Amino acid sequence: MSHVSSATPGVQAAELSEGFGLPSAWWRPARVAAVSSAGPAVAIETGGHGAFYALLAFTIILLISPQTWFPFLKVFRIALLAAGVAMAAHVIERTAKRQAITPLSPEIGIAFVLVAWAILTLPMSVWPGGSVRVLTDHYLKAIAFFWLLGAIVNSPHRLRLMAWTLTLCSVPLSATGVANYLSGATLSTGVSGFTRIAGYGGVLTENPNDLALMLNLIIPIAGSLVLGERGIRRLIVMGIMVLSAAAVVLTFSRAGFLTLAATFVLFLAMLVRQKSAGVAILLMLAAVAAPFALPSGYTDRLSTITNIEQDRTGSAQGRWSDLQVAAGVIAKSPLIGAGIGQDLLVMNEARGEDEWTSVHNAYLQYGVDLGIPGLLLFAWLHLTCLRAARAVDRRASIDPVVRDLQPLACGLQISLIAFGVAAMFHPIAYQFYFFSVAGLAVALRNTCRLTLARQA
Repeated sequence: MSHVSSATPGVQAAELSEGFGLPSAWWRPARVAAVSSAGPAVAIETGGHGAFYALLAFTIILLISPQTWFPFLKVFRIALLAAGVAMAAHVIERTAKRQAITPLSPEIGIAFVLVAWAILTLPMSVWPGGSVRVLTDHYLKAIAFFWLLGAIVNSPHRLRLMAWTLTLCSVPLSATGVANYLSGATLSTGVSGFTRIAGYGGVLTENPNDLALMLNLIIPIAGSLVLGERGIRRLIVMGIMVLSAAAVVLTFSRAGFLTLAATFVLFLAMLVRQKSAGVAILLMLAAVAAPFALPSGYTDRLSTITNIEQDRTGSAQGRWSDLQVAAGVIAKSPLIGAGIGQDLLVMNEARGEDEWTSVHNAYLQYGVDLGIPGLLLFAWLHLTCLRAARAVDRRASIDPVVRDLQPLACGLQISLIAFGVAAMFHPIAYQFYFFSVAGLAVALRNTCRLTLARQA
């Protein structure tokens, strides 16, 4: 979290300018006017509503996955349709106004370089056809979503609507998880007496671990609404957060617990910094009461985080072994890797047995698949997005013009850190999870730029 120094606002703004990728005197009205008319730094406009509402529709479809519950919708390819409309409308709107289709930003540049590296390594892949499929079926779609978020969500109003959309979409996800636990809708773990709840059923939340991950990424964004809303809306969001946290616990996901615990500590620190004593006290009371409400067997499950030999499912032991195997695979091919999406093949070969599972670590996935360059590019992208959210947080703490952006800036920082924790335990390198919150960080920074330019 940021610390506000005693320097003057002008000096502070100069210190923060590096985080926005702008010249050191970018906050001055004359300079902003010049950049607005000639340079790309603030060459972004709110634009028409068609692209934005299509993007909202795609986000809802991505999370709720209505085609899973109503199979006839699969014929219409509603997710692809919504994404296509969003991209087409965005390009048409920008072209008509003679504006840049893609606002320049370090994050977008790094993401494009990462994709370019994945494409360049295709001929050297252990299975080129499989790599092409992962690239086209998963990765490019996630990158496109990342780009659309950064390009289209460029006003405080749109950011708030997107935050509310994610928060409200978490309700059916978490409610289904709780209902599955209460009704006994479980999945077999292969161990007598130990079962896990079924997931929501969508693409991103099909199993309990993924359900916990998705909810953990949304909880901090909902937390930002707690700070930004008042009255009944604040109470509604707090209730949603409690429901989501309960669902995370009921998944019995160890990674989910660690991520939730990290989110709790960071959110509490944010509340202290924001001087929101009332919400902080409620959060502490909930933490004190939580141990008495834990489901049977939960503490035993958590104990295997440190005592992995006691895990009856064998997953903890297998994942620890796989970390070592993955490190060995990277050492053998540090530059090129096995090809995007091929960690499953080379890990299986390195183990010498037919397990056919990916390494449960997103960073190591990049290292195994795309070599050390891919690993470093993804880590750089992650840190750059975190830095963008932090820069807005610091700027908003000293500038009333963008003060309303501070809660979401804090929430996105926590979400990105939460992903960093969860990524250590999930094979999610090429999925939407990271690119959803990272795209919002880019959108937040672009919104801050535009808002400041308009007020200059």
